[in-house]
Amino acid sequence: MKIINEQQIQQNYKMSDAIGDVTALLHAKQQGKIDNPHRTVLDFPERQASALYMPSADTQEELAGVKVVTIFPDNPKQGKPTTQGVILLSDAKNGEHVAMMTASYLTRLRTGALSAIATDHLARKDSRVLAVIGTGAMAFEQVLGVLEVRDIETILLFNRTEEKAMRFKEQLEAFGVQARIEIAANAKQAVEAADIVACATRSTEPVFDGNDLKPGTHINGVGSYLPHMREMDETTIARADKIVADDLAGVQEEAGELIHAADSGKWSFDRLHAELAELVTGQSKGRETEDEITFFKCVGAAYFDLAVAKGVYRKAQDGKMGTDVEL
Repeated sequence: MKIINEQQIQQNYKMSDAIGDVTALLHAKQQGKIDNPHRTVLDFPERQASALYMPSADTQEELAGVKVVTIFPDNPKQGKPTTQGVILLSDAKNGEHVAMMTASYLTRLRTGALSAIATDHLARKDSRVLAVIGTGAMAFEQVLGVLEVRDIETILLFNRTEEKAMRFKEQLEAFGVQARIEIAANAKQAVEAADIVACATRSTEPVFDGNDLKPGTHINGVGSYLPHMREMDETTIARADKIVADDLAGVQEEAGELIHAADSGKWSFDRLHAELAELVTGQSKGRETEDEITFFKCVGAAYFDLAVAKGVYRKAQDGKMGTDVEL
């Protein structure tokens, strides 16, 4: 078995790799080659903690994977991260467990890749201004994903804690991002100027007013992934000409803003334009007019993790990373 750590993955597996691998998997999904059972959640109420077990399999390439993620909110008090994850990859021809790798960076990367693919199909080709609402851990790869598919000239950052936005700006600059990066005074200022809006928060209340969106804006929403969370308001959902989901079953169970709008009777899941895989395979259309407002909602699914885990394993087989161990 190969053991592959976070540093090795970050050095050898980039956003462009993830976009290619996730795109290929979306094609496989539409061909019926992906098995994605429902995830199992174990709760530990005394610690307000949980462990998630997320299996999936690619029957075409005969590889299976399971991501195990633990979320322990009190961990920072002990100097440990709140969220910890690993992905186990197994050969579906003989059952051999072939690789174990850390999952934190890969989760952020595959989410950024999904937003990149959605942006490529839904954002205007001449989009130049990206607004980022929320500058936490998930936001960095959201920016990198958009930069892969659009020539962004200005990035506007807004975070409730301005110091966090400043640190995020420095992180982007240190990475080598060439776009002009500015700190917005508020979400309204950022959204009004944006061609693309990226939201990556854990907010339970909408993070901007949908009335501030200009015609032709594309939105990526990846932060709210539980029914009680809401990044978008009902105005945004009502104004969106096309709403696309990463995974239909997932958003029906977890996308708080869509669930809220459906429960209020102001929107229905029947109005969902498409799953992302349908755009990738050409079964549904992406942007059709310059004035359309489009919204990509992403909550994640195990087969997206499988896509990037397979990509990392292929590179490891080439000898670029990983440590071989006998079990």
